[in-house]
Amino acid sequence: MQIHLSKISSLEGEHMQVAVPLEMDDITFQAGSFPILSKEPLSLEIDNIGDKVLDLVGTGSITVGIPCDRCLEEVSTDIPLEIRRRLDMKLTEEDRVKDLDESSYLTGTDLDVDRMVYLEVIMNWPQKVLCREDCKGICSQCGKNLNSGSCGCDSGPKDPRMAAIRDIFSKFKEV
Repeated sequence: MQIHLSKISSLEGEHMQVAVPLEMDDITFQAGSFPILSKEPLSLEIDNIGDKVLDLVGTGSITVGIPCDRCLEEVSTDIPLEIRRRLDMKLTEEDRVKDLDESSYLTGTDLDVDRMVYLEVIMNWPQKVLCREDCKGICSQCGKNLNSGSCGCDSGPKDPRMAAIRDIFSKFKEV
């Protein structure tokens, strides 16, 4: 959703408060495409602090379906949104590029809220997602989810020289 900031940027001391519904249905980047399971409107407060500089504060929450890193079951992952930005409306697109300001969510006086939320979600993406702490993962031979029971595959060491290394890995499950 686009918010036009021309009026608030021209009036010093102006305050704007708005709840913006998010239009995104999924998050897509190099790691894949992930569905958005639930989203609440983003609460934005924008203040003109003078000299065409806007102070933006946004809060909200989004829930994304991310596969478990061990068993690949979808996990509902809440990503809180706490956005704080200072927008200098005097800068042109060229000035922003020169200053290394990567605010691709600001075009002229239009604020692309979905793009801003997308970038915030990417920056707060969890490094590891587990369906539960003691997730057993999947069988490396048949691919069965081991959380739902044993698969019956041979789990013994194939090469006896690797038995010592397997003992180390069995003590440290996170490796």
